[in-house]
Amino acid sequence: MTVYFIGAGPGAADLITLRGARTLASCRVCLYAGSLVPADLLAECPPDARLVDTADLDLDAITGEFVRAHEEGHDVARLHSGDPSVFSAVAEQMRRLDAAGIPYEVVPGVPAFAAAAAALKRELTVPTVGQTVILTRVAQQATPMPDGEDLATLGRSGALLVLHLAARYVDRVVAELLPHYGPDCPAAVVAMASRPDELVLRGTLDEIAGLTKEAGVTKTAVILVGRTLAASQFRDSHLYDPARERHVC
Repeated sequence: MTVYFIGAGPGAADLITLRGARTLASCRVCLYAGSLVPADLLAECPPDARLVDTADLDLDAITGEFVRAHEEGHDVARLHSGDPSVFSAVAEQMRRLDAAGIPYEVVPGVPAFAAAAAALKRELTVPTVGQTVILTRVAQQATPMPDGEDLATLGRSGALLVLHLAARYVDRVVAELLPHYGPDCPAAVVAMASRPDELVLRGTLDEIAGLTKEAGVTKTAVILVGRTLAASQFRDSHLYDPARERHVC
């Protein structure tokens, strides 16, 4: 018996990986967050699979489902939105599984920031403009941020910032980043990335809070701030430079 943490992708059912879909189809138990994972994905489960919506379950209850499946000898598909490596709360689940002696594996998925970049039709790393992407969030009613990871500190880098779980606090985000990025810095909000109701908002850092509130976006969104979002004047990548020495095997 194995617990498989599967990245379900950003929302569109067809953005799960082939490995993820195959693993999902082989598990007799599936735990999923009903508010985040598309219902269409559950059709990939075996017809007799036990489906458990974890939206209203705490960590103890989720662990109990793992233990029950382990005792019954059933593999578990633990579906997480996006990719399990970022803001997925899998670390504490893995810690519980380690303590219980239950094996697990991770199947990566398409993260929300990648889906947002696709919606914006932008490369997030542009030569001579920006080569660093910082994935972060804000601490409001959630777990406090570690020392040195506040927006003021991260903003000093000037790197492209991608903020998860922050749309509800967009005013605060703007206020803390304005001194470092300036009011004219390109910014965007992508809500429900890859889904039929996807919404893309573009503007400057000085405008994005108003646009976000006017659109009523408060969740299932990422905020992006950085110069690469509107870069047009930049040198071509060295990768395809005709002057680059190439070795043909």
